[in-house]
Amino acid sequence: MQMGMNNISFAIVGAGIGGLAAAATLRQIGLDVQVYEQAPRFLRIGAGIQMMPNSMKVLRKIGVEERVLATSFKPYSHLNRKWDTGEVMRELPMPESLFGAPYLCMHRADLHEALSAAVPEEIIHLDKKLVGLEQRAGGVTLAFADGTRAQADAVIGADGVHSIVREIILGPDEPIHKGRIAYRAIFPSALLNGMDIGPSRTKWWGSDRHIVIYYTNASCTELYFVTSVPEPAEWLTRESWSAKGDVKEVRKAYEGFHSDVRAVLDACPDCHKWAILEREPLPRWSDGRIVLLGDACHSMTPYMAQGGATAIEDAAVLARCLAESGREDVEGAFRVYEAHRKPRTSRIQAISSANTWMKGGDEDTSWLYGYDAWNIPLTPTEPQVKATK
Repeated sequence: MQMGMNNISFAIVGAGIGGLAAAATLRQIGLDVQVYEQAPRFLRIGAGIQMMPNSMKVLRKIGVEERVLATSFKPYSHLNRKWDTGEVMRELPMPESLFGAPYLCMHRADLHEALSAAVPEEIIHLDKKLVGLEQRAGGVTLAFADGTRAQADAVIGADGVHSIVREIILGPDEPIHKGRIAYRAIFPSALLNGMDIGPSRTKWWGSDRHIVIYYTNASCTELYFVTSVPEPAEWLTRESWSAKGDVKEVRKAYEGFHSDVRAVLDACPDCHKWAILEREPLPRWSDGRIVLLGDACHSMTPYMAQGGATAIEDAAVLARCLAESGREDVEGAFRVYEAHRKPRTSRIQAISSANTWMKGGDEDTSWLYGYDAWNIPLTPTEPQVKATK
């Protein structure tokens, strides 16, 4: 895999989940990688994340699986229940044997720390806010807000929903707000006074809102919930992860829900709040030797728990495309990467936006969870489909 890749350098903009996964996969094929992150330090933001078998297969190969297995909650199933009666709408048990990898729920910071440990500390440069990119003679110059510059043969924009790299190569965009607000919180399960939320990740479906609840660690001493509720569009943040919400508003929004839901919300001491914003699939993901990855090119609603997972998939497929192309055709590798990934991520974006995934019925889930980014042929084989599935 390393043939022809020696001495080629990549700059990754963004040290989130996608950026660090890309750093790990690219280093495995012999690339010189440097990661530039605008934050001055990593914070333990209170959010959970689900890692499905499709992303766990990537984490396994970059040496992260064992570390997250040791600390994460391993749900018995995806459990979908009616908001008031608790009637089971659909349940999908998720043993590791089903799709060849485990399904885990964890604290987002624990996943981030595991990915950080998979790459050398010295390649991650903090407090580097990108302000400009210039391509010339087969290379790229990065300019940062602190006045420093860096050189690389190619650049990966893994800088999230507010991607500066995307804005530089494609121009500014306006996200779509459909009047949905998410509240979220992580807190000690001891505050439930002995109540057990159960062995599964549970989604409670209301007529115009839902709430997802699960443990985030192996000891089940910490739990997480995240919601989607209709609220006026006047309340907006720039998709901030740190804006505070009012837990009394959350409790009011879920009055009448099943007693298990109300018990969780009654025990919650405080919460965060953010506007759920969406974007249409981009016309293209690259410009010369600059390419996008993860939320920077296919941000999606959280309703299928695939935002982080698809970014991790991107990292593996991009590394494979670069390994096969060699040093002389980085731009061609970027085109193959986009051609393979775009149909799949566009499909997930559409279904997630509609918020219909596993609401009921018996639709096939193997195309999503059974996907193996390391072994699937590098051709676009999945058609774009409407979100009515």
